[in-house]
Amino acid sequence: MNTMPWHAEHWSRLQARRTRDAMPHALLLCGPAGLGKRDFMHRFAQGLLCTQAPDGEPCGQCRSCQLFAAGTHPDYAVLTFGLRKDGVQRSEIVVDQIRELSARLAMASQFGGWQIVCIDPADAMNAAAANALLKTLEEPSPQTLLLLVADAPWRLPQTIRSRCQRIEFHLPSRDEALDWLQHQGVKDAATALDAAGGNPGLARAWGEEGALARRQEVRKDLGALAAGRGEAMEVAKRWLDNEPEQRLWFAAQAVADEARTRAAAGAGPLVSQLDAEGLDRWYMAANRARESLRGPLRGDLVLLELLASWR
Repeated sequence: MNTMPWHAEHWSRLQARRTRDAMPHALLLCGPAGLGKRDFMHRFAQGLLCTQAPDGEPCGQCRSCQLFAAGTHPDYAVLTFGLRKDGVQRSEIVVDQIRELSARLAMASQFGGWQIVCIDPADAMNAAAANALLKTLEEPSPQTLLLLVADAPWRLPQTIRSRCQRIEFHLPSRDEALDWLQHQGVKDAATALDAAGGNPGLARAWGEEGALARRQEVRKDLGALAAGRGEAMEVAKRWLDNEPEQRLWFAAQAVADEARTRAAAGAGPLVSQLDAEGLDRWYMAANRARESLRGPLRGDLVLLELLASWR
């Protein structure tokens, strides 16, 4: 199985606990998106259920592994966004789903081993669902394991976090990330890693989807607006039509680079008329705008206001 090198320490610690028969009843896998938390979770869960995995590494050949790969293992389930009665996918995990989970875990394992349920994304549980999960966490059944996966663990109640063994994935060192990206065949790995803020998983994905060209386009747009060329409305429409959140990430990066260049007594490439304090305010506004795009506000107005303030 192709694994990410920064998983090794977490993997060895969990396997040591498994060997000592000291597994926790709930794990919270958290950290930035793109670091392979879900790959780690699937590998670990499959290894626990595998009938021929003395070292915890799934064999991929036994009946348990075959059922796991097919998504039909009777002792493994994933709880994620369900459907409303009108067929529309929910944007949160609701209490009825947690109640069904509790009823499932109350039954005996069909294979006579572990029962494993993954809640992903766990930080999407609403308040009622999180409260319902507490009883399961406080009164776990033997040989049951809850795997909670969260990109934003701070959205989970403290009562949930405190009852889980936390496994936190951090950004690897630059050298380790570059080495992995090069082995993955990512072109211009250093630029891709910079664009992704040091996150190698995002760097690989963005390198494959052409995000580096989008990053350069964002910088050209900001430079043109700062110089009085182009229209903020046209730029806002173009950004909204193609990966707006990613473009705002790149815009905030560009402004941070501008501020660093000025601090080193250089001339920034964006030639913005904003002073240092103004650059800092715009940087924070760009990050707020990225969050706003996920809410009910009109995206075109959010972007237009931001870009107008830049110009």
